[in-house]
Amino acid sequence: MTVSRTICFGFLAVILLGTVLLMMPFSTTTGTWNDLIVALFTSTSAVCVTGLSIVDVSTHFSFWGELWIMLLAQIGGLGYMTTTTFLILLTGRKFDLRQKIAIQQALDRPGMSGSRQIIRSIIATTLIFELTGVFLLMTTFVPEFGWREGLWLAIFHSVSAWNNAGFGLFSDSLVKYQTSPLVIFTISMLIICGGIGYQVLIETYMWLRDRILQRQAKLIFSLDFKVATSTTLILLVLGTVAFFGVETRNPSTFGGYSIADKFLLAWFQSVTTRTAGFNSVDIGKMTTAGLFITIALMFIGASPGGTGGGIKTTTLRVLTSCTKSILQGKEEVLLYERKIPLQLILKAVGVLVGSIAAVLSVTILIALTDPKLPFIQILFETVSAFATVGLSTGITASVSTAGKLILIVTMYMGRVGVLLLMSAILGDPQPTRIHYPEENLRVG
Repeated sequence: MTVSRTICFGFLAVILLGTVLLMMPFSTTTGTWNDLIVALFTSTSAVCVTGLSIVDVSTHFSFWGELWIMLLAQIGGLGYMTTTTFLILLTGRKFDLRQKIAIQQALDRPGMSGSRQIIRSIIATTLIFELTGVFLLMTTFVPEFGWREGLWLAIFHSVSAWNNAGFGLFSDSLVKYQTSPLVIFTISMLIICGGIGYQVLIETYMWLRDRILQRQAKLIFSLDFKVATSTTLILLVLGTVAFFGVETRNPSTFGGYSIADKFLLAWFQSVTTRTAGFNSVDIGKMTTAGLFITIALMFIGASPGGTGGGIKTTTLRVLTSCTKSILQGKEEVLLYERKIPLQLILKAVGVLVGSIAAVLSVTILIALTDPKLPFIQILFETVSAFATVGLSTGITASVSTAGKLILIVTMYMGRVGVLLLMSAILGDPQPTRIHYPEENLRVG
């Protein structure tokens, strides 16, 4: 039972538990037993923080069903190992070596020291941001729906946004609040901060603390921080400009709104495509160019250590830096005056190739099970499921049962990661002392 298998089986166990809870009569508004496929699909989507749904969550599930979905999304966002470790801390037990190694691999940390402190920091950061989101959203929801319902709406959407889950309790997601700066920017803040990674947030806190206390020693930001923040900012700006350019004349999405509202709509689309799953416009009515831009941003996803999916921003930067080095005739890859090790480059290539192979395979399978669906919608749905985004052109409920099962596997594969899943299946690599001769090969 390797560490990778422990993590993969842990997610499976949570998904199965969620399926059982969502099947119960008290989890549905009708008070009857829920359909197995609906419960399994919703549980997988919640644990994998995707947000795809084959039913209307607000009308199909009761308060208890919505509560289970929120808790499953919280566990999925934190990660199985983080949640398990937090429970261990609450019981006062000590970590053994296997648990420390599991935490190191789950959080993609360079060392095993400070596991207790990092888990406490993650839980504290999560609570601070989610509570902040609740208070901000209450100012809109409470006056409109009253204290009881307004508070629940604020809590649910804050947790869902922070964990990049994309589940909402409105039938049209956030279309109703598409021009509300408070709701849009609050949800955007939670999505960005949740997806950028805990390491970045912790370093930001340490930098602010040193500035406030006027300490002499200056904090040197890690390469993770520099790459994640700069890449995220670039993608957000480029995404906003791209959506504004291709959708501004589309009467079904941005057309008819003022320039300020169009930028607000374009900004939120750029944010939510980074594995969040909320939508402020009808995705199915976007232009083909807008859909392809969305697919590209969904595939890239969030940053390592965050609550989002995709190939990650750091993977993109390593690969683009490799391309830049080749074009400049350099023999090493540099990022912010730091040399990227070969092992990391190989990992980035493996993530890209594995992700493309997974998306192509799933797209072909769904095209076989649902041949009447348009190709662009199948590809959109596949990338959305694999990158754990949750956006849809509206075909999720109409996909066949076989197609839904394929999407369930795709969401699970996207959440645990291609490399981790393959490691769980094949086992840990065995070290070898055999070295083979080098020979050139023509490529490109």
